[in-house]
Amino acid sequence: MQRNLSLNLHVLTARLDRAGDRILRAEYNVSYSRFLALTLVGELGASTQRALADALGVTEPSVSRMTAVLAAEGFLDVQPDPAGGHRRQLSLTNKGKQLVASAQQGLEDRLAALVAHSGVSYAEYAERTAQLLATFDRLERERTK
Repeated sequence: MQRNLSLNLHVLTARLDRAGDRILRAEYNVSYSRFLALTLVGELGASTQRALADALGVTEPSVSRMTAVLAAEGFLDVQPDPAGGHRRQLSLTNKGKQLVASAQQGLEDRLAALVAHSGVSYAEYAERTAQLLATFDRLERERTK
């Protein structure tokens, strides 16, 4: 058996990202990158533009532009940091929370169907993916000590 897991994972991730973007644009009128930003704010607590930029791996000016669009569309609330300075606090509006919940469920349902169609157990795939992510996180933490 040829060892090409790294390439296969890259290709799978890229294809899932493109498919997710198509689904999100067609059914929810939002791009994958904007959906990801909203998810990071709502689910993972990226509560400032800097934290969101770090989580997305993009620049603060890029996040500033994106958050302005998401705020204008009614998905995101952007407020000055109570501590002062140029920091901005981010939170989802009710409309943003509804979009994230609905789109997450839609994407999850599609992924579950894809996994089932492949003949792989969804529970096993989810467990192994979580195990790999936890290992990666642990190794990253150890490396930064």
